[in-house]
Amino acid sequence: MYDIIVIGGGHAGVEAALASARLNNKTLMIVGSINRISNMPCNPSIGGPAKGIIVREIDALGGQMAKTADETLLQLKMLNLSKGPAVRALRAQSDKVTYPKRMREIVFSQENLDVKEAYVEELIVENDSVCGVILEGNEKICGKAVIIASGTYLASRILCGHSFWPGGPDQERTTTKLSECLKRLGFNLIRLKTGTPPRIKTNSIDFSKTTPQYGDNMPLRFSDTTPYERIRPFEKQVPCYLTYTTSETHRIIKENLEKSSMYGGIVEGVGPRYCPSIEDKIVRFSDKERHQIFLEPESELIDETYVQGFSTSMPHDIQELMVHSLPGLENAVIAKYAYAIEYDAINPLELKANLETKKINNLFFAGQVNGTSGYEEAACQGLMAGINASLKLANKQPLILRRDEAYIGVLIDDLITKGVKDPYRLLTSRAEFRLLLRHDNASERLIKYGYEIGLISEERYKKFLDRRNNIEKLIRETKEIKITPKNSVNEYLSLNGKPVINEKISGYEFLKRPDIDFFDLEKVGETIFDYESEIKEQALIEIKYSGYIQKAYKEAHHLEMMESRKIPSDINYDEVSNLALEAREKLKKVNPQTIAQASRISGVNPSDITMLLVYLESKYGTSNK
Repeated sequence: MYDIIVIGGGHAGVEAALASARLNNKTLMIVGSINRISNMPCNPSIGGPAKGIIVREIDALGGQMAKTADETLLQLKMLNLSKGPAVRALRAQSDKVTYPKRMREIVFSQENLDVKEAYVEELIVENDSVCGVILEGNEKICGKAVIIASGTYLASRILCGHSFWPGGPDQERTTTKLSECLKRLGFNLIRLKTGTPPRIKTNSIDFSKTTPQYGDNMPLRFSDTTPYERIRPFEKQVPCYLTYTTSETHRIIKENLEKSSMYGGIVEGVGPRYCPSIEDKIVRFSDKERHQIFLEPESELIDETYVQGFSTSMPHDIQELMVHSLPGLENAVIAKYAYAIEYDAINPLELKANLETKKINNLFFAGQVNGTSGYEEAACQGLMAGINASLKLANKQPLILRRDEAYIGVLIDDLITKGVKDPYRLLTSRAEFRLLLRHDNASERLIKYGYEIGLISEERYKKFLDRRNNIEKLIRETKEIKITPKNSVNEYLSLNGKPVINEKISGYEFLKRPDIDFFDLEKVGETIFDYESEIKEQALIEIKYSGYIQKAYKEAHHLEMMESRKIPSDINYDEVSNLALEAREKLKKVNPQTIAQASRISGVNPSDITMLLVYLESKYGTSNK
């Protein structure tokens, strides 16, 4: 008898199993192949827009992905560094050999966690509650709760040209029995599709025809627990490279469209909107003369490069022509051909906010099987499923993160209220409170939950509180220091191209000015703030954006109160400013009666709801509540 059984050993399964075991549950993780635990069958990277913030949130709650990403990266870069803090996100080029290897070491050394290589065929359900699983060979294993984190392996098949065959990523076995079981239990399954680009022998690429893309030479990390000296130094980081499609690439694709699985009528599943195949890009964006293609190293231990942005389901001979049309890849040798994969997923409308199913008690789903795409989206769901299954067995309230608390909250709320028609990818545009959900403040938002649940140690939580106290102390100190418009001050500002001051102001007000930081304050204030750079950075963001942050908190509260607000039947959506085109069309078609109903429409994002609320307030006031 196990407390929790986790089906699947991908990024969702590993986080679910580790969280369960660390919360003192006797846990079993059932995997198709031990060697594929935490495998990276697609892009060997962790993080990116919105996704990097998810990884930080996973770390703040006590998950594992951030720590392992720090330990095994090839390159680290802060995206959107020149923009505001709401859109900054960390991205690591990971080593696809050492990342899963490190995860396997962590899994096998974890107390309370057993790993079994097998395939699950049936769920044991009694009185509308799951109580175990049945494996191939009719072996039965009892469990109080089950988490299905099967990724893209449910009734999956590989597609390449007009050929197709049963299989999961990297030619692994698929399973149809579990899909059939779920259907018999009354679950609504949907068919989705994803794909992966070819891998090229690195030594066959002419990088002189491409543009190098380096990481950032600055202290960066995903996990607050990783010492900076353990992050691979900048001079040892591995570059990526940028190239582009050509007119020849586009010609080859257009002349052979019917040979692709997607355009040849072979594909049944719906592919990802925000990560389309290269042939789909050529068709959908026919006005674009070229598309970016990134050449990314897969590992220092294998001679293979990932061709980011070149996912395709064309047959092998056409792939050869396509690859050789790219600058730098004229003589490239394909190590692994691209393919598409379609698979069964559960309709996430079947789930509660704690990721438990509505039909069967103690049965949870997490990861790509819920209709999402991406390692990060999968990992955070696995963590939340592991946490909530543990809380359920302990008769405690579930952990439900609000939309203004975490991108994880945005993701899960989107899944369970809107459902999916294509693989869901988290984007910053999906969050209406982006300024509250920043890279820098993940711990401030979530570490208390991780500590209260039991995944964050007393020592780490105390360090966080000390850090928080130092931030607040530094902010107070900036209010106490005074800057006067004396000659030396304004001379310094003028020489550095910054506006002079005309009256006495506090250091706090001085830091609110554009292009001013703590270095400037220390110069003009003739003082030194003896704090770590991270403390200063956090304080600076909170000072500079204090007004916007407070406004965002008020809007979050306002939106919560407005969930039941009615929408007039005669509303003209063409008058609503800044609505996305898709949202405008869906709102006209559905004509929802309330804001809550509108928010559940697929294609209507939180930012669209905010615009709609602003319009209703200005047009109708509060009379239509």
